[in-house]
Amino acid sequence: MRRLPPLNALRVFEVAARTGSYADAAMQLGVTHGAVSQQIAALESWLGQRLFTKEGRRMVATPMARVFAAEVGLSFDRLALAADACGRPNVRRILRVSAPTSLAMRWLIPRLHRYHADHPDVEVAVTTVSCVVEDLRGGVDVAIRRGVARNDLWPQHHVVPLLEDTDTLIMSPALFSRRPIREPADVEGHVWLASETRAGDWANWLEAAGLQHLAGRPRQTFDHFFVTRQAVEDGLGIGIGPMPMLEIDIARGNLVMPLPDIRVARTGYIAIFPRQADPAGLFPGFVDWLAAEALRPSGADSPEA
Repeated sequence: MRRLPPLNALRVFEVAARTGSYADAAMQLGVTHGAVSQQIAALESWLGQRLFTKEGRRMVATPMARVFAAEVGLSFDRLALAADACGRPNVRRILRVSAPTSLAMRWLIPRLHRYHADHPDVEVAVTTVSCVVEDLRGGVDVAIRRGVARNDLWPQHHVVPLLEDTDTLIMSPALFSRRPIREPADVEGHVWLASETRAGDWANWLEAAGLQHLAGRPRQTFDHFFVTRQAVEDGLGIGIGPMPMLEIDIARGNLVMPLPDIRVARTGYIAIFPRQADPAGLFPGFVDWLAAEALRPSGADSPEA
């Protein structure tokens, strides 16, 4: 008989060491912080030595624990591979993807029908975050965030550049027909709509348009861009919108870009996924698909198109 440590405690320990946080481990495993602490204590008792030390308010893995966790992770990876080899080929896999709300609504979700057509055995479950720089949380396989592709910011994850972000002026076709904007100065005759989640969009665009003197002009501000976009589509005013996130709206004729040559480049989006716990390669495959979609020409981004 093999003399093995308690397997559930090993599982909890590996996640806690990999995430560097009891709280993140608890969230990823769907248990309480106290349950994580209890399982770690049971494993430490079995091993006869401490695995984590307290630094401030955090529990940090010891050097020996980090080595042990890497070996445990590899063992779990091999176990997962063996299970897949024995496996249940007809069982659908769930891929959990987290993205900023507007990006999910206007870019990701309208394209998922193409991924599902090629991967009928995978179900993509999308959750949204209201802030594009929100920290990574447990329970997510692939996260899309605004940022630059620097692996040192997420040392336990792969980071892949995904989508550029460029701001330009947007308005509804009906409003354009009533009160067209043909040159930058024409914006003065309109209501300006803005978003708290995209601070500085108007100031940056006005600078690019040579209208810095209008930066103090009042504007109506909403909490999220998807609300602003809807107000623009309804003809309540003009706004600054991100491309290519709005290419689907332009292609359908829901929005127009009256001054398409005036654009402001912003920090784009990256895809982040863990380096371990994906023996089947589902995560990098999905990210490769996302990158290919980012290069896809506009005009056919929805099932109706």
